[in-house]
Amino acid sequence: MSSYVLGFQEIDLTQIAIVGGKGAHLGELSRIEGVRVPAGFCVTTDAFRRIMAEAPSIDERIDRLSHLNPGDREATRTLSAEIRRTLEGIPIPDDLTAAITRALARLGEQGAYAVRSSATAEDLPTASFAGQQDTYLNVVGPAAILQHVSRCWASLFTERAVTYRLRNGVDHGKVRMAVVVQQMVVPEVAGVLFTADPITSNRKVASVEASFGLGEALVSGLVNADAYKVRDGEVVAKAIAAKRLAIRARPDGGTQEQAIDPARQQQPALTDAQAVRLAQLGRRIEAHFGRPQDIEWCLVDDDFQIVQSRPITTLFPIPATGDGENHVYVSVGHQQMMTDAMKPLGVSLFLLTTAAPMYEAGGRLFVDVTRRLAAPASRAGLLDALGRSDPLIRDALQTVLERGDFIRSLPDEAPSDALPGAVPPREAPAPIDTDPAIVAELIGRNQASIAALKRDIRTKSGSALLDFVLADIQELRRILFDPQSHQVFMSAMEATRWLNEQLQAWLGERNAADALTQSVPDNVTSEMGLALLDVADVIRPHAEVVAFLRHVEDVEDVEDEGFLDELAKLPGGPETRDAIGAFLGKYGMRCVGEIDITRPRWSERPATLVPVILGNVKNFEPGAGERRFEQGRQEARNKEQEVLHRLRALPDGERKAEEAGQMIDRVRTFIGYREYPKYGMVSRYFVYKQALLEEAERLVQAHVLREKEDIFYLTFSELDNVVRANRADDQLIDERKEAFRSYQALTPPRVLTSDGEAIAGVYRRDDVPAGALVGLPVSAGIIEGRARVIHDMAEADLEAGDILVTAYTDPSWSPLFVAIAGLVTEVGGLMTHGAVIAREYGLPAVVGVEQATRLIRDGQRIRVHGTDGYVEILLTATQDLA
Repeated sequence: MSSYVLGFQEIDLTQIAIVGGKGAHLGELSRIEGVRVPAGFCVTTDAFRRIMAEAPSIDERIDRLSHLNPGDREATRTLSAEIRRTLEGIPIPDDLTAAITRALARLGEQGAYAVRSSATAEDLPTASFAGQQDTYLNVVGPAAILQHVSRCWASLFTERAVTYRLRNGVDHGKVRMAVVVQQMVVPEVAGVLFTADPITSNRKVASVEASFGLGEALVSGLVNADAYKVRDGEVVAKAIAAKRLAIRARPDGGTQEQAIDPARQQQPALTDAQAVRLAQLGRRIEAHFGRPQDIEWCLVDDDFQIVQSRPITTLFPIPATGDGENHVYVSVGHQQMMTDAMKPLGVSLFLLTTAAPMYEAGGRLFVDVTRRLAAPASRAGLLDALGRSDPLIRDALQTVLERGDFIRSLPDEAPSDALPGAVPPREAPAPIDTDPAIVAELIGRNQASIAALKRDIRTKSGSALLDFVLADIQELRRILFDPQSHQVFMSAMEATRWLNEQLQAWLGERNAADALTQSVPDNVTSEMGLALLDVADVIRPHAEVVAFLRHVEDVEDVEDEGFLDELAKLPGGPETRDAIGAFLGKYGMRCVGEIDITRPRWSERPATLVPVILGNVKNFEPGAGERRFEQGRQEARNKEQEVLHRLRALPDGERKAEEAGQMIDRVRTFIGYREYPKYGMVSRYFVYKQALLEEAERLVQAHVLREKEDIFYLTFSELDNVVRANRADDQLIDERKEAFRSYQALTPPRVLTSDGEAIAGVYRRDDVPAGALVGLPVSAGIIEGRARVIHDMAEADLEAGDILVTAYTDPSWSPLFVAIAGLVTEVGGLMTHGAVIAREYGLPAVVGVEQATRLIRDGQRIRVHGTDGYVEILLTATQDLA
């Protein structure tokens, strides 16, 4: 065949650039023994290029398309329609027409065919692009087939395909369209087979959907399909639907809807034996491609024919162990308040830092808790610790245990897989005096160590720099896991638990410790929020500075410090620059997702803080930071006096009051330090990052790397090798970038099994109002207000009384806490950063509210029950505005 047409037998997976994703998969499928694929051919991307060359004006329109905002539907619709009309109007050249008709003649030119688009950016491992271009069924005759080939070319620019590419970062100008022409089969039954369960992601469960007639009825949503779940060679679940319609091929071409006889509607489309046979066929296809597949199939004369197979791109990857054993993994990100994907350098550096063995999957980290679940003694401690930190994780683990056959019971042993960030099991902390000097000394030692790091790293470069960083990570680990440091915050957490339990038992008051921990000393995270109020005090009197910062806020992609230099030219500008500079000097190493060293820090992108600063200028009076801290301290003091007074009135009251007083003193002395170890860690990370980026710049100048940020896509050891060898693998870096883009679209599960099953826990409570959203209570009180659903801190536009609703809050979100009245997050635990700061600021807070950012709409009026752990939606956003 010519370069314009290739038969399926000439095609394999290496030819995506020539025949597109669908065409390459069909060619590859036709090579698998025992898999039947209807015959056909592909009109290659060379033909598409030939057509595009006939209309040079298209290039300029595609360039304009690339600059559109994905949300600008009107502009996308108009411009894409222009491109489609142009493409469909181009006559197919004679030699191209001849190549297509010759291929048709070999198969039978008067037969019926499916004409299907096959773009070079579809059916890929990281994005399926399913349904984004067009398919035409039962096309009869050469003239009609040529016409529909033109339509497929044009369908590269349907509005939905263009929007999909914009949202997935795919360059329109680099995508090409091939066209599949395939013999039609007229099936009794057709459908879809997923070789992994698309709901639970379980790789051992195949999911079959089946309906009568052509599969188009099912794919387009016209009918409810029969559903079969197949595991280990048997149907383990089945649901037979009422199938009222089928799509059939018309004798003269095209398709039509046809009503199914009522007596047949409830009949199964497949027998169990056929469903099992189909699943086995799917396993063969999956094994060939090396990953779970989404397969379209037809049943003709009790014979399955495969008309498409593509990777399932929505499954969360499984941590690699290779031992064939069952494993249960718990998400580290849900403990660290960082569920976003991390880049390889960030993952590897965190792995070098942590004490617990971890596994990477999908750009996230997991701890294998299998052995602790399997041993009865450690199981109880693990479930208890996780249950208080995140009840949804405990419930998911309980679900695994109740199945009885997934985890084999083991003898008790000392666990080695402690979960970072989780509330530790109940154990008596080692004795330690309640002495503020201990905290001061720990902080002083940490600061001195960081100062030494900054001094010593300046002289290092090349492989010596990598060796130095690796050695300093051991110093970081020594500080992070210092026994005295651990004693301090453990004793504070234990005292908090004691207060909550004893004061509820003695006084009937729930979560009493929350009010007692307001405005504690030495909390570097809450101090950060108050410090930004002080920055606003410097700016507020200077109208020109405020106007300039509003302009900075409105300009997209302000990523450097240029605006700080511009400030100096304005009245009040030097003072503003100095105030922001001083803030960055102490807190500039922080950012959203700060445990990933590759994330841009506030010092690198100070404009990120401008919306928060302007919000503080608008919403607060001068001196608000100091007043806020003093008010919290006074409320805590009053609460302490009230509690002690009530205790003294009880039987044995003096003893109870004395014990409670000691515990309150311990909490207030030590709980603020809970935030400091992470502050010290990210401070060191930023020093490492600056030095490594300087080294990367040298590698760019030496033409070893294309850009310095390429180091983010290498592990630390790989970067070490690049520095020593002066050679980088550009293809590996490109593959990592593509993988990271795909990971960003995935939602990590709290609990994941080695079967790939994402297990979602539930709150098993019956003490909340109907319709309320249930979560974990972490800061007491009840507050009503306007919900502000915010996904990016830089887009925050808050007013007094607003309630922040977001996915998670790490320390970088703390500056927003001074402006809000309450907090709701999807991820969080009792001792995670958002909970600690909410208690210190006296904000009612509920965390772990599943899908809060979807179920609560921005602007709705809500009531947060921080003591009882649920959220009520009171008014819609429209009603609230009215």
